[in-house]
Amino acid sequence: MATRTTKPKKPTASTEPAACKPCGGTGNVPTTVRVGRKRRPVGQQDGLCLNCFGSGSAPDA
Repeated sequence: MATRTTKPKKPTASTEPAACKPCGGTGNVPTTVRVGRKRRPVGQQDGLCLNCFGSGSAPDA
């Protein structure tokens, strides 16, 4: 009888995509809020991450 040889298995890619760097995977980035005629900053609020468009995963580009 001939012996059967098996091919080595290829390593599988991780199922979870990498986290987006600017937002850290949250999908939100801090945005400065400005008010008044002089446009002085008064605080920050959450804004949509424009790198990943809020998904939290790194773009494939």
